[in-house]
Amino acid sequence: MSETVEITPGIHWIGVNDRTTDLFEGMWPISGEGVSYNAYLIKDEKPALIDLAKSIKGEDLLRRINSLVNASALEYIVLNHMEPDHTGVLKQCERFAPKAVFLCTEKARGLLDSFYGITDRIRVVHDGETISLGAHTLTFYETPLVHWPETMMTWVTPGQVLFSCDGFGGYGALDGAIFDDEYPSVDFYEREAERYFANIVAKYSRMVLRAIDKLAALPIKVVAPSHGLIWRKRPERIIELYKLWSGYAIDKPKPEITVLYATMYGATETLMNAVARGIASTGVPLKVFDVAHTHISYILPALYAGRGVMVGAPTYEGQLLPIMTAALSMIEAKHITGRKTAYFGSYGWSGGGQAMFKKLVEPLQWEILDNLAFPGNPTPKALEAGEGFGVKFAMAVKNSNMGENSNG
Repeated sequence: MSETVEITPGIHWIGVNDRTTDLFEGMWPISGEGVSYNAYLIKDEKPALIDLAKSIKGEDLLRRINSLVNASALEYIVLNHMEPDHTGVLKQCERFAPKAVFLCTEKARGLLDSFYGITDRIRVVHDGETISLGAHTLTFYETPLVHWPETMMTWVTPGQVLFSCDGFGGYGALDGAIFDDEYPSVDFYEREAERYFANIVAKYSRMVLRAIDKLAALPIKVVAPSHGLIWRKRPERIIELYKLWSGYAIDKPKPEITVLYATMYGATETLMNAVARGIASTGVPLKVFDVAHTHISYILPALYAGRGVMVGAPTYEGQLLPIMTAALSMIEAKHITGRKTAYFGSYGWSGGGQAMFKKLVEPLQWEILDNLAFPGNPTPKALEAGEGFGVKFAMAVKNSNMGENSNG
């Protein structure tokens, strides 16, 4: 893959891959998947840079710019979003592009000051405003809370390219190519886009749908996000996926079950296997996660997509096992509300896990359908009960109708 790639005449990808960062936003694992920071350069009478990169990639970005135009000739730097994975090189840009004007929304102006101490050379652009670069025209669309309040997207004609920043993005370094049609399969990138959506964007799904509605009339030929694949063969595909995932998050989760469990000495895990057999026997799709060994990043997509959540964890010192408490805390932070749930788990000399589980899911407005607590190791009778417990829960989920506002 060349260091720069022409997307349409005069519009170039100048992005960089990051395969060394372990945690995206300091939370989400990407050590195995990597991530791209997609920046773009428009060569025209007034050269413009659209989106930037993380601070560790400043030299790489500058080299790519200078391979196409002299960086000092840049007229505009479009800041679709102020988060530092996009703007970390901004102070360097301020120096190597001394006449460039920063284009951003009104809400981004204050962030330019608070993050980088930049208060001049700023031009605030408004929804629907256009700027001519010569042969190319930029049109700006405010898309607040996709996923910060100041975000916008930039539409460029000719070429009909939508620079969507975090919208329609995904994890995954770009392996030798940047376009969807250059890969025999995009399954990896679609899966990582869903995980990215669940980790970063899903909390604001209603705003995603508003943005999609706002952009619906545009004849988009290329979707160029700031992370992940550039979609030129099927640009509608990634938009459709974001619309589908937003629907799961808001009011249309599927009749599927996510089983979350944690175990200390194997008793709860043994019962979990019986519960899972019961669920599977009904034909209801399920995914099983050990929260002690699977980062919540990989669990969130299933939780958003499915309407049932089965939770298994033992009592620990009179409360729910802390690692499950932590998982439920993140679920609350991500506003995965309105699910159907049930609890099972073992206890030693006293219970307490079940009561704490009930308290933790109350803010989520989860409907507790059943519970199954047992002392010590599960007996054959308890395992039989566990299988029936799974069947009963799965049928309740299968036959339920999740209405509007199941997720806030």
